[in-house]
This record gives sequence, C-alpha cells and structure tokens, in this order.
Amino acid sequence: MDNSEGRMAVTITKQELSALPAMTYEGRVVMVDSLEKAELAVAELKGEITLGFDTETKPSFKRGQMNKVALMQIATRSCCYLFRLNKIGIPDGLKSILEDSNILKIGVSIHDDFHNLKKITDIQPEGFLDLQSFVKGYHIADNSLSRIYGILFNKRISKGQRLTNWEAAELTPFQQAYAALDAAACIQIYDYLIEDKFSAQNSIYWRDITPPSPSSKEAVKP
Repeated sequence: MDNSEGRMAVTITKQELSALPAMTYEGRVVMVDSLEKAELAVAELKGEITLGFDTETKPSFKRGQMNKVALMQIATRSCCYLFRLNKIGIPDGLKSILEDSNILKIGVSIHDDFHNLKKITDIQPEGFLDLQSFVKGYHIADNSLSRIYGILFNKRISKGQRLTNWEAAELTPFQQAYAALDAAACIQIYDYLIEDKFSAQNSIYWRDITPPSPSSKEAVKP
C-alpha cells in the first residue's frame, strides 16, 4: 500500500465497544476442584483437538505482591472446565494437555500465562496459538480479547468480574460465567476467522490508522 493512501486496518474505539450489547456464556460450566474431578475432566478434554484457554489470578493491591494463578479455564465448543489451581495445583493429566502439541490451545497473551504457571510447576507448553499475533493476518489492529470479540461479533465481553477474588471458597455464578466466556470466546474467534467469515474491508471498523504526521500537529510552544 502506498504511504500516501494511509494505513488501513480494523480497530474499534473504547466508546464503540462500550455501546455494544453484553455477551453471555450459554454453554455448560464444570467446576474442577478436586483431583478426582480433574481426572474426569482431563479424560474428556483429551478427546478434543481444539480448545480455548485462559487463566485468572487473584488481584493484588500491594506493591510487590504477586499471587499465583488461581483458576485455569479450558473450553470446548460446548463446555468450559474451570480448574481451581489454588486448590488442586496442576495435576499430571492437566499438565499433559498443556504440553501436548497435537491439541491446539487458543488464548490471548499466553506468554504471560506461561510465566505465571511456571511458578506452580515445571511446565513446557506446546500446541498454543496466541490470538494477539493470529488476528494480525486478518488486518485487525487491536489485540485484547474484548476488542477482537467486539469487532467480529458486535458483542461486548463484560470485564466486571476481572478484579474479583479468584481464590474465594466458592466462585459466584457471575465469576464462573465470566471465566468460562473468556476461554470460550478464544475458540469462537478462531473458528470464525479460519472459516473465512470475516472480511476486514467490509467491517464497519475498517479505517485509516495512520498516525498524524508531525507537520499536521499544532506546534508546541516552548
């Protein structure tokens, strides 16, 4: 593309995103809070070839204090398993899924997840796809899950539960739905893109993202 024509890409503004209707998770949620339940969940997940992936960590409001990953969400196209890592750690069966190169795991900013998971156990993740890089091939400039989802589906993923206590004795229905949707959205986005259902040029969010040139900015007074 000629520089004089500007740089075109798909991007959604904060105002546009906030105006979209909220998305709700309608699949099944399975709470995995014991080693016995983890074994059953892993048996189900090993039959899948594509999974959505995300994690949640209890927020810390003290400088220098970092909590360990409390929850891992792994979603199929119809169900999301919520592994309560703060209660069961990372069992060998779950670890084997994370290290299986034959099972595609789709997430967002997954290197941050890997870094935090390695604080729990020695793990060598394989078979992961990061949507932040993947969507660039579809001319999508935004890289957050909520913005990508908004662009593709004109629905908003609410972030109201993000800073709640993920180490609570019991997770509320709102926490469960929020966590499940984040993982399920990853696989939904992937499916939508690889099935060629998205055209950047036909998107209502297709626009010029060329930064203004220095000459077009108002001179700053010394």
